[in-house]
Amino acid sequence: MRARIIKSGSGIRAMKAGLSAILVAVLPACANYAGIHSDKQMAQPQQFNTRQSLPSESGHWPAAGWADQFGDAQLKALLEEALKGSPTIAQARARIAGAQAYAETAKASTMPRVDANYSLTRQQFSGTAQVPPPYAGSWQTQNSGLLSASYDLDLWGKNREALKAAVSQVQASEADAEVVKLTLTTAVARTYNQLARLYVLHDIAQQEVERREQTDRITAGRIATGLDTEVERKTAQANLATARSALAALDGSILTTRYQLAALMGEGPDRGLSIARPSLGVGDEVRLPDNLPADLVSRRPDIVAARWRVDAITHEVKEAKAEFYPDINLSAAIGLDAFGFGRFLTAASRTGSAGAAIHLPIFDAGALRAQLKGRYADFDDAVATYNQTLISALSGVATQLAQIRSSDVQLGDAQAAQQAAREADDLAITQYKGGLTNQLTVLNADMNTLQADQAVANLLMDRRDQQIALASALGGGYVDTSSDASSNASRSADSAAPSHSAVAAR
Repeated sequence: MRARIIKSGSGIRAMKAGLSAILVAVLPACANYAGIHSDKQMAQPQQFNTRQSLPSESGHWPAAGWADQFGDAQLKALLEEALKGSPTIAQARARIAGAQAYAETAKASTMPRVDANYSLTRQQFSGTAQVPPPYAGSWQTQNSGLLSASYDLDLWGKNREALKAAVSQVQASEADAEVVKLTLTTAVARTYNQLARLYVLHDIAQQEVERREQTDRITAGRIATGLDTEVERKTAQANLATARSALAALDGSILTTRYQLAALMGEGPDRGLSIARPSLGVGDEVRLPDNLPADLVSRRPDIVAARWRVDAITHEVKEAKAEFYPDINLSAAIGLDAFGFGRFLTAASRTGSAGAAIHLPIFDAGALRAQLKGRYADFDDAVATYNQTLISALSGVATQLAQIRSSDVQLGDAQAAQQAAREADDLAITQYKGGLTNQLTVLNADMNTLQADQAVANLLMDRRDQQIALASALGGGYVDTSSDASSNASRSADSAAPSHSAVAAR
């Protein structure tokens, strides 16, 4: 038995050697991809000037529970609910499942295939054709059972590269799912902060209504003493109605924002009605982490997804190059084939076959070259997309940081203006009561107070919104745990060629 195996192995090696010699002789005559290349490279974060815009501040990267810093348990619960119930998350999971199924299909192409077939045919054979007597002119039942196996040698790695490309697409889909999660949680948090803003503005509007009601009462008293006329009374009533209208508008905005939150969580609008008033805190101190540009490529899921797509296209380029080389498929079959049932299971009905099929592209009117050019175009597009994603990410972090710093500066001046406006408003009301000033002065002071209160409230809410956006821009706690694809994807696609000795003959 061992001698048979050794002899068989020697025969296979001899066959491979013979095939290799034939291929080396004929390869120069077949289609080739000379002159088709790309020199595009993935950008490195260190090549961009970011030292002034993104200074190292010994800060920490956002954790997965970055929203906990605001101390609002309801926000945490809403985020968890959104991740469980949102249809966008279900869509992302479906895309991952589809990519995984495609990868499994690609993996199957790298493995041998075994099939079993059975057929039964009742047929009358012609008496004047090829079938001799006694079957000529008679009805016969033909039974055929066949067990077949085939295997693509994949000498140039076409199937293996297709599998690698599919696996990279799975990784890209998983990173895309993280982008969806981050986008969703960021939208929920920012909408929740908008709800908090509206409640604060509602409080200010309510205070404004109360001030206008006070002014209306004072005006009525002044009319009784002859200090004011009906003109001032009508003016006070008009201002009061305007304040109440603004308050009602905020009530409507609060309701619609609740509906928006419900939709983000994948629920009906009634779910938004049960959301309580937010109790968001200030949040953590804003400091950027060290080595931010370099580490951002593994902290931002959109950058990771773009990187894996470059890697996938790199393998697709290799696959397209392998198309220029011969395909060699081995096949074998064994089975039974007989007329009638009685002889079907006898030794005489045995049948078998074995062989190899070679497909060699020689002239295809440029189809393979066009296909490879398309893959290179996809590669260039993927690299450009990655580079743009990286630039946008760096710009996004710098923009959010700049806005936070600007809000901090503005807030100090706005709070000082608010204090002065309130004091002026109180003084104007006191003087109006005592008959020392007119209604116009009160209205001007009141308007200044309203604007100052709104400015401070908006700055505080803007800063928290910017802080949420910064956490998102820094990846929202995502960390890429997949194997590093950048070592392959960052190099030029021209390095993607089939690694076989016969390639030199091309």
